[in-house]
Amino acid sequence: MSGNSADASGERAVAAGGDIGNVSTGDFVTQVARATVLPSEALEFTGRAFHLPQRTEQFVGRERELRLLDAALADTGGVVVQAVHGLGGIGKSTLAAHWAASHAADFNPMWWITAESPGELQAGLATLGKALQPALVDVLTDEALQERALQWLSSHDGWLLILDNVSNPSDIEPLLARAPAGRFVITTRLGAATWRGVTKTLDLDVLELDEAVQLFQGIYDGHADGAEDLCTELGCLPLAIDQAAAYCREAGVTPRGYLGLLALHPSQMFAATAEGGDAQKTVARVWQVTLKRLSGTPIAERILRTLAWWAPEAIPRSYLDGLADQMTVTEGIRSLAAYSMITLHEDAISVHRLVQATARATRAGEGRRERDFAARVLGEVPLEGHTWDAVAQLWATHVETLASRTPAEIDTEELASLFVRAALHLAALNPQRGAILCARSTAAIERLRGADSAEASGLRLLTGLSHSWQGDFKRAQPLFERQLSEATQLFGEDHPTTFLLLCLTISVQSRIEPAGARARAEESIERSAQALGADHPLVLLRRAQMSVLLPADMEPGSEQDQLAYAAQHFGEESWELMPLGRAWLTELEHRFDFGRAATLIATMLDQCQSVLGSTDTVTLILRLEQVSVLLYAGAGARARMLVPGLIADWAEYMGATANTWHLIDYLTPLLNQTNG
Repeated sequence: MSGNSADASGERAVAAGGDIGNVSTGDFVTQVARATVLPSEALEFTGRAFHLPQRTEQFVGRERELRLLDAALADTGGVVVQAVHGLGGIGKSTLAAHWAASHAADFNPMWWITAESPGELQAGLATLGKALQPALVDVLTDEALQERALQWLSSHDGWLLILDNVSNPSDIEPLLARAPAGRFVITTRLGAATWRGVTKTLDLDVLELDEAVQLFQGIYDGHADGAEDLCTELGCLPLAIDQAAAYCREAGVTPRGYLGLLALHPSQMFAATAEGGDAQKTVARVWQVTLKRLSGTPIAERILRTLAWWAPEAIPRSYLDGLADQMTVTEGIRSLAAYSMITLHEDAISVHRLVQATARATRAGEGRRERDFAARVLGEVPLEGHTWDAVAQLWATHVETLASRTPAEIDTEELASLFVRAALHLAALNPQRGAILCARSTAAIERLRGADSAEASGLRLLTGLSHSWQGDFKRAQPLFERQLSEATQLFGEDHPTTFLLLCLTISVQSRIEPAGARARAEESIERSAQALGADHPLVLLRRAQMSVLLPADMEPGSEQDQLAYAAQHFGEESWELMPLGRAWLTELEHRFDFGRAATLIATMLDQCQSVLGSTDTVTLILRLEQVSVLLYAGAGARARMLVPGLIADWAEYMGATANTWHLIDYLTPLLNQTNG
């Protein structure tokens, strides 16, 4: 070449003696105006290319996952691909960024590409091409730079690409196919089954509670009271904790204050972010994106909004059978599992509690259909043979959750029936939980049928007994006081039913206010003595009854001695034996002496049935208590024998309301119980 002339030889060769106008080689440089010839060294990458998001400042836990990534990406020979999958917001990207940053010296280039769509992947590769060959930034098109990046990756090793939030394996398969060496870390919401044959997967779960609290405190930097409760409510989901901590810090809200806002305004709080935060990376937005991808499977959203009303763990798949035909429901479950919105465990489903919360919070006013379906399913679950076993306990847990997520003011009689059924199933193993549900049912029936209705009165008595069985005497006392007041107005102070309720009330009062209970008992005995005489057998009997209720005054002796004394003076079938027996029964249960209690309750029932009959409210509740006492005493076979007659008498007592209350469903499973 000399002067302004130049020679060129070879296919597609271009010769220039300086700057030229437009030239087309048919290769990658097309219609380039005023192009400049570059030296060959400009086409080689000799520097360092590094690009990671700023996501690693607040990082806690994940030691196991970091070790697994170390092991997976340390493999030698050929390309290594590792996918990290899990629910949106669970911290996949944060984990990948943290691991990559801690290995920055091991790879060159180390490059982060958002790969949610093919367009984003291509743009990320073009940007990598610019970093690899900066001299070509103004020379080649983005498409050509993307191809140059692929060519470079295919002919080098020692590099790491992080492909973030991949939504379809087919989007990245061409890239993987052209990379004989190097390392890929993929983050994705798609489950392991979607990646079979493509890469190994690492399933990411929520943080441990202590780790979640540590993450919250590291961002919030305020008073930590309530942080543990808040993290528990947020299900230890990293994105939700980060979002809540940033909001609390900026708004000057305590963790407990945030809990209150979350309860009142869930939709707004799930979408709230700190000033300047990324509105696309909130709990509400992250899952809305996933649901949008599932829009072609409408049943998926309905399944999710139905699951939102039950407990988050161990939801039987059979609970969803009535939503649609089997194939449609199965397809919906498959789609949700594929996007990590639910987790499958053989015949059960689990779903993160915040996924449930957002499913209930979105599209306000349109969730009633799913809630009613969830309640109807629980009401129709067959529990034959599952009185107090794991199946019934699990069912009762789902009923509890439904109750906690349904406003009490909209409870129907059907819901009240469901709640009391669950209360009865829980009463034997967890009286506290049973009492809460029983109280909920009582409030509903008082509102729907009237506080003075027989159903409400019976439920109040049952609720009071539930509180008493669990040792919550402060809640039991006002219920017994109310029943005592009603009985006094109906029957008078000296009626046996009134005195029985007085004994129950004093028994509970003695646990929380011994002096007041003692004074009340003495006043009752004094009234009887003034009316009948101090040596009257009835007065002596009632004095013995009160001594049982006030253990500090109890004289040596036994329940049998006192009952024998009462029978001698009043007859074997005298009603006066009932309050005395009730007092002793309460004391024996408090002592966990269920063997003696079982013997005593049999005697009491013989006397009670002879006076009141088999279907009186007092008798029925005592018979129900007998079944519980026998089971506690290890006499399951005996309890089973008593059930058929009790079922028949419950049905007779309840008449037309039997189908509403379903109380006999509580007893039916005992027919199949054989353990003694």
